[in-house]
Amino acid sequence: MATGRTIRPAPASAPFRAGKHLRDESEIAAYIEAMLVDGNAHVVPVALRSVADAVGGMAALAERTGLSRETLYRTLSDKGNPRLDTLVAILHAFGLRLSVAPVPKRARRVRVRAAA
Repeated sequence: MATGRTIRPAPASAPFRAGKHLRDESEIAAYIEAMLVDGNAHVVPVALRSVADAVGGMAALAERTGLSRETLYRTLSDKGNPRLDTLVAILHAFGLRLSVAPVPKRARRVRVRAAA
């Protein structure tokens, strides 16, 4: 039965950006660590970009790291693959450092992607 009302689609919602909700170094560290837990290296650049957006954007990150904005945009894209020195500089700009911890034996697995 027709009601005479027009049904309009709901407005598109903005994509969720986790980085907007990060308030300090401990939250940033927990977020990045959570992205690293499953061993999927492809999510790391995107997670770092979310953090960059949360702490002032790419221009501020470029200033703190000494890297160009273009380099950061390319490196932190969904196809990015940051070099170790770039990763260390970005983490340092966020007030973090890279560290290594043992993985529990039951969780150990090695996934290596062939170099292109």
